[in-house]
Amino acid sequence: MIRIARRSIEYAINSSISTLKNANTRLISTCRAVVLPRFGGPEVLEVRHNVGLPDLGASEVLVRTAAVAINPLDCRMRSGYGRSLFEPLLPLILGRDVSGEVAAIGSSVRQLYVGQEVFGALHPTAVRGTYSDYAVLSEDELVPKPPSITHVEASAIPFAALTAWRALKSTARISPGQTVLVIGGGGAVGLAAIQLSVAAGCKVVTTCGKLSIDRVMAAGAEKAIDYTSEDLRAKLEGRFDAVLDTIGLPETEILGVDLLKRGGNYMTLQGEAVSLADTYGLVVGGAAATAKLLKKQVQYRQSHGVGTTPLSLPRRELDQSGQGSE
Repeated sequence: MIRIARRSIEYAINSSISTLKNANTRLISTCRAVVLPRFGGPEVLEVRHNVGLPDLGASEVLVRTAAVAINPLDCRMRSGYGRSLFEPLLPLILGRDVSGEVAAIGSSVRQLYVGQEVFGALHPTAVRGTYSDYAVLSEDELVPKPPSITHVEASAIPFAALTAWRALKSTARISPGQTVLVIGGGGAVGLAAIQLSVAAGCKVVTTCGKLSIDRVMAAGAEKAIDYTSEDLRAKLEGRFDAVLDTIGLPETEILGVDLLKRGGNYMTLQGEAVSLADTYGLVVGGAAATAKLLKKQVQYRQSHGVGTTPLSLPRRELDQSGQGSE
């Protein structure tokens, strides 16, 4: 009883707790959060107290936040990316990554327990994000945090690593002995992709800026090309089983497709479906995105023997993959 009371007092002092309930269902009803009331620059974000917490579902976990990461997707959403989906739901709480301590668990949660240190990432379309004293995630979105890394380090891993994982393992299905090209290896997704590919037994070549050369080589890349000072087409030799393009410009798309082997996969983080939906609405924008992908499919099949396959937004921002030519 003394231990339970002490824990309750700690939560009340540290997180402005207004309601204390059963530790296995929900401890609090409100907390602080960084809220997005409207789209715009960083100045539109507001720190609000007494933001309500939703009821905890059977498979959900309440995490007391220790650290969160700011992803490019968060910044784009703040500026209006995904407006057609999210504007009716304002105000929003942004944030995908979190590291912290389990504060409460739903009735069907079996692998995690109250007091355990965990880290993980929300689904890209989640409305209530992690920029909050407390975040709600499903059990399968969290894993125990290794004691060898800090909460700050842990919070920087999940979303970027999951993006790379889904591209390379779920879509490209890389295997030992294959070759992988990572265009833009110096960023979070690129660095994760290099390490995952090396761990899978693949040979990795990457492009990056001069300042990132040592870092990508330390991550396991066999060759790193400085895109700011070198001719990529001249330096990139051979063809690749998979190309992950974290830049997503027209020129990097053409380069990536040109360098694929037959049966390979081209994947980009910069799809057009959401942007077109924001411009023309969900129905017209969705149709326009489909038409654009079909046009590319025909074009690449005729010019390169390449076919493209769209991936849905919930697949961690990956929008399309391609089947390459020799």
